[in-house]
Amino acid sequence: MRTQEYEQWRESSFKAIIPFIVFVLFYFGFSLWTRDFSKVPMTVAFIISSATALILNHREKLSKKIELFALGMGNKDIMIMCLIFIMAGAFTATAKAVGGVEAAVLIAQHFVPAQFMVLGLFVISALISLSIGTSCGTIAAIVPIAVSISQTLGLSPAILLGATVGGAMFGDNMSLISDTKIAASRTQNVEMRDEMFYNLKIITIPAILCLMLYALPIFTSSDTINISEGALTINHFIKVAPYILLLILGISGVNVMFLLLFGTILNTIIGMSYGIFDIFTAFTFIGDGTTSMANTIVVAMLAGGLLLLVRYNGGITYIIKETERWIKNRKTCEVGICFLVGIINLFTANNTVAIITSGSIVRELAEKYGVKAERAASLMDTTSCCVQGMIPYGAQILIAAALSASIGVSSFTILKGLFYPALMLLGLIFSISKTK
Repeated sequence: MRTQEYEQWRESSFKAIIPFIVFVLFYFGFSLWTRDFSKVPMTVAFIISSATALILNHREKLSKKIELFALGMGNKDIMIMCLIFIMAGAFTATAKAVGGVEAAVLIAQHFVPAQFMVLGLFVISALISLSIGTSCGTIAAIVPIAVSISQTLGLSPAILLGATVGGAMFGDNMSLISDTKIAASRTQNVEMRDEMFYNLKIITIPAILCLMLYALPIFTSSDTINISEGALTINHFIKVAPYILLLILGISGVNVMFLLLFGTILNTIIGMSYGIFDIFTAFTFIGDGTTSMANTIVVAMLAGGLLLLVRYNGGITYIIKETERWIKNRKTCEVGICFLVGIINLFTANNTVAIITSGSIVRELAEKYGVKAERAASLMDTTSCCVQGMIPYGAQILIAAALSASIGVSSFTILKGLFYPALMLLGLIFSISKTK
């Protein structure tokens, strides 16, 4: 079967988007019913919706539809994305094994005055998330520190945790090894460096405003205690060197696959030099790191198969035609892109899934209305991070709430002190308003 045979647009059909509706009802419905968004694995929701897509269109043989689904799973962009996920997992696992995350936290603590700890937590979380490419991992590392600061300095836990989550979302939006950036750039076939520069145009002012907000006297403390857990040495800087090199070389335009491989090798050399692990233990960390991305990879592949089936049955054509009823020019196209990604993110509570699911539709709309691919990728990435940072049932806020449950903090409590995603949304609206 040739992929080109199914790349053409099919006749518009509402019936073809039923799998999307099934996905939303199944995942979002059960999650609301149980009041727990971890009850239904994303992979299960995609399997159910994919099975629905295979049942539709009785004019085609099941064997042909399964072959088509497999073609979608093996799409070149999906496979490249999966390879990057695999390498990112290996890099992150080896960096964590050598103590890179702890070193980054300690370095940040030493350079942030305790009386500006709310501001400091935002900056610390932003830098760490920017380095390791995961907002969830950053939140898991920093929230216990934020809870300790709240109890020690008597500052509002809502503000401290809000600053932590906000900083993590900044890094998630900007990191070269973030799932969202990888997905956004690959679905639009652009370089991550170029997409990042477009992101900067949107989030620079919101980030500065957030820094100014957290620097206000109401959010500062007169205490000058030192919350650092140990002395800062040259070893800590060596352990974060792979993160710094990854960022610098990535901005310089070096291929991300090479960067991640180079970073993994460098982490391995550092770990062996310090006697933290031997070569065989390093292999174990690398193997565990690659398999840790299995869930994300499976979701990406299932989404690729589902999207090709939906396209073949006329669903993509239907969505584009319905969206185009109110899209008249480039500006309204950008609004449509943000709305599409945002609504999927709202129902799935997963920003990477929202980008992967909407990627092909966004590419079609961007090409038709003259939106640059880098701009489209940036809009997708930023919108998903805005929504993900403001929903109380998102993984980031749920993790923060779980780790701070001992002091009576809930998801909605954290939202009260979470300013950055809202400011980022305002920046996004302002950026689109300037589009001609």
